[in-house]
Amino acid sequence: MPAAGPKAKGAGRPPRLSLEAIIAAAERVLRSEGPEKLSMRRLASELGSAPMALYYHVRDKDELLLLLMEAQARRIPRPEFPDDPRDRLVAVATTLYELLAERVWIVEVLTGDDFTAPSALWFVDEMIGAAIDNGHTPEQAVYIYRTIWFYIVGDLIIRVNGERRRARTAGSTPENNVIAGVESGTHPHLARVAARWSELNARDTHRQALTAIIDGLLHSTDAPGGR
Repeated sequence: MPAAGPKAKGAGRPPRLSLEAIIAAAERVLRSEGPEKLSMRRLASELGSAPMALYYHVRDKDELLLLLMEAQARRIPRPEFPDDPRDRLVAVATTLYELLAERVWIVEVLTGDDFTAPSALWFVDEMIGAAIDNGHTPEQAVYIYRTIWFYIVGDLIIRVNGERRRARTAGSTPENNVIAGVESGTHPHLARVAARWSELNARDTHRQALTAIIDGLLHSTDAPGGR
């Protein structure tokens, strides 16, 4: 009886998992499908593995998201910012906005859960420091930072949701349809721009907006604690 030929080692088995491979696959799912679609089962499917095999590397989805955000934060370069406090605050805020605009899933994760990537805290420190250097107290500086952060998060969430909605409806949205039909007798100011509302609403004006918000905050005497 002839001897059986050599059996291929590990034939038919899925590739060995690593934490790096899991994080990379999770990022692919987040970028293409969004946080709501990420689950351990979906991730296992992406990796061609069994869901239970993932738990040897990460405790649960929350730990995976924390590891993923930390990995992203560590890859972000820290540029040189202007010495002038006002210009530095504008530059840091704009940099943060534009980095998150390329990774909107991070914003969706941050607004859905109480997560923080320690390696990204330098953004917060830079903004608070710039406000303090501009003459504000630490308490006022935190207020200034939080106001800027809320604008960044809100604008990006509205933007990404709008883009998804327009993709589903071939560019038409309920808001645009309603405003297109307003009458000058009841809404005279909206009626003047109604025909251009879709175009105006789609403009990316984050740099101008951040600059205006920061200039207003730095010159305000209404920040908690006063000037």
